[in-house]
Amino acid sequence: MLVVNNISFGYSKKKIVLNNFNFTLHKGEHLCVMGESGCGKSTLLKTIYGLLNLNSGDIFWKENEVLGPEFHLVPGMDFFKYVAQDFDLMPYISVSENIKKFLSRFYPEESEKRTQELLEVIEMKAFENTKVKNLSGGQKQRVAIARALAKEPELLLLDEPFGQIDNFKKNSLRRNLFTYLKNKNITCIVATHDKNDALSFADRLIVIRNNKILINNHPLEIYKNPNNKYVAALFDDVNEIMINGDPILLYPHQIKIIEKSKHQTEVKNLKASVLNAYFKGSFWLIEAKFENQIVFFNHFVTIEIGEQIYLSIHKNS
Repeated sequence: MLVVNNISFGYSKKKIVLNNFNFTLHKGEHLCVMGESGCGKSTLLKTIYGLLNLNSGDIFWKENEVLGPEFHLVPGMDFFKYVAQDFDLMPYISVSENIKKFLSRFYPEESEKRTQELLEVIEMKAFENTKVKNLSGGQKQRVAIARALAKEPELLLLDEPFGQIDNFKKNSLRRNLFTYLKNKNITCIVATHDKNDALSFADRLIVIRNNKILINNHPLEIYKNPNNKYVAALFDDVNEIMINGDPILLYPHQIKIIEKSKHQTEVKNLKASVLNAYFKGSFWLIEAKFENQIVFFNHFVTIEIGEQIYLSIHKNS
């Protein structure tokens, strides 16, 4: 189990980046860390890996205390792997050679089998003999993940792991990687801006704001019951509107068009005027105005600008 016990860290006395962070993570669990740029996501991963010296608090993996560069000539914990955003690959050797870098040369057959397995996970079998310097940024990112997994770490730390990967590859790679980690019972912490990393694959989600942990819970609970607009906006467009003097947070899918004659006691009906319509592929995002407030909602077809409509709220949908 990973225990992060009231840790604080700052790059200077006046710039505290992590302020009293406290959480635990069990073996095999996946934790997603979200928050706006500069909130401390990457710094948190670096402290857990042992690249930074804490101002206060301590970190333990099982019975082992994670110590920073003050205590280690070569910073970092042997049983962890950290994939940063700069990848740190060897550019003049091939993809497969990069993956084999940390595998034993005394067991070439096992090393080759492991390499081929990981090439399948990152979907780069066709590039195994290609020199890394000739790869795209997204391909290098995939190689860095495979290399980190070569010796099956106990804890894998990923900093924006799919940030440079094309959308058509991202979804399948995400499924391959997190399924592989679960099958191998490898604990994982992902720092990300992508809601899909959290909603589909994380066991727990931490949201950081103003250098503190704002919330720590199961992703589904956070998504269904966001405690403020900042949290809700991490997942989707969000409406913060006043109805009868009360503020309410709504995702676009929680607002639907109804007929004027339809009255239901469990919903509030809102008369609105359409301002814009944005095509999103499987639906249209409609921008409308009611009572001098802007609201966004999803609809299966476009709506003419200026059309008068009636909306209903379905908070629990």
